[in-house]
Amino acid sequence: MKIVQILFLQLLLSVTSFAQNVDSNVDCLLLEDENSIICKYSTHRVNIDKNITFYWIDPNGVVSRQRDMVLPANHGSIYDYRYKRGRLHGKWIFKVVDGDIELKTTFIIK
Repeated sequence: MKIVQILFLQLLLSVTSFAQNVDSNVDCLLLEDENSIICKYSTHRVNIDKNITFYWIDPNGVVSRQRDMVLPANHGSIYDYRYKRGRLHGKWIFKVVDGDIELKTTFIIK
């Protein structure tokens, strides 16, 4: 029985350490049938609230929206969305600033 407990503890520790080493990333998805653009920022979970800033940068290089949000303690992702209709066509940049981490992704509106 003792060996089972030790193996379980080792498994739990390895899964926990793996989960905390997740790299931060950002991705956007265009939902044509719903006229939506959904962008998600994923990062490792921490036990404090974090201030995150999203930037939507249009094809002309202009920040069309800057949005400050709070990633609640012990959460690993946060979303922002906009409607596609009415946006400039071309290559957009979605940028996330999380402290000294800055990530970007691009998407194209046709």
